[in-house]
Amino acid sequence: MADLALKNYMEDIVSNKMPSIVNSIDDICRCEMCEMDRMAYVLNHMPPKYIVTARGKLYTKLNLLEGQFDADIVRTVTEAIVAVDTNPRHSEEERTL
Repeated sequence: MADLALKNYMEDIVSNKMPSIVNSIDDICRCEMCEMDRMAYVLNHMPPKYIVTARGKLYTKLNLLEGQFDADIVRTVTEAIVAVDTNPRHSEEERTL
């Protein structure tokens, strides 16, 4: 029997797309906490997409389905940037640009 995996492929799609969107915006905090908060925000606002697949075929499916969510991901990442940068969970001294 194949080595099966349960995967929320939305997590991989978002983590692949998010850096280019975030890096296109100046003057936002790039500390680990803010990066993780943005990722959590996006994943909490996007529908999870779970698949069960043989491990070797996972990334083939991810690449086929990624385009379907592009516009929603860009919009939700933009919302996350505004929300996290407006209300960071750290002091101004801890901000990393």
